[in-house]
Amino acid sequence: MKLLAQELPSPKAIQETPVPGKNQDPLIAKGLQKEQYIGIIGLAIALVAAVGFFSRRFEYAIIFAFFLSGILIAFFLFV
Repeated sequence: MKLLAQELPSPKAIQETPVPGKNQDPLIAKGLQKEQYIGIIGLAIALVAAVGFFSRRFEYAIIFAFFLSGILIAFFLFV
């Protein structure tokens, strides 16, 4: 109950101090998007190939779904 009785500082009194060298954070991966996209595309191709090994019609359905998704994503990004 003591916590409820304490006064909190106003939001204007709270200030964030910038950390020097913030752009050099080793935990933030920079420049890896290209490799990630290549890996995702590789996994998608492997999925289609593995499914196509068992069922050709299902492979065509997955390819159609990828194609349609790409068109819809592009459409909604640019509209």
